[in-house]
Amino acid sequence: MSEIVLNAERRTVAGKKAKQVRGTGKVPGVYYAHGEENLTIQIPQLSLDTLIYTTETHIIDLRFQDGTSKRCILRDVQFDPVSDQPIHFDLQGLREDEALTIEAPVTLVGGTAAGVREGGILQHFIHKLKLSCLPKDIPGKIEVDVSGLG
Repeated sequence: MSEIVLNAERRTVAGKKAKQVRGTGKVPGVYYAHGEENLTIQIPQLSLDTLIYTTETHIIDLRFQDGTSKRCILRDVQFDPVSDQPIHFDLQGLREDEALTIEAPVTLVGGTAAGVREGGILQHFIHKLKLSCLPKDIPGKIEVDVSGLG
């Protein structure tokens, strides 16, 4: 599991005024964690793209301008239905002693399955698996070896 560093700014505008934030090339979001106060934040869209358009799960080291940092994961992203640009995101804080439920991507490895070489079809139905684990045990992806499938 890789860790990505994101530099964030605390956001003072909220609600419908968050549209002003998007006009500056940043995406508004919220950070929340169990037992902590929610923080409204904003990050440049280019920094967020590295998290959104990937198949792996990442732990985020969220750093603020005042020097504080928090560990979290990307929980949700909302997209504009017309332009398909991100308009809001949610980050969930991690606690080392608390299990969380996430979705991990499933990837097929091992090349072409033996059954496919003989004329069969390999259908990949499950692209994500929901699992519950501690933050230190979060897998980047789940690999399934298909080389021996007949």
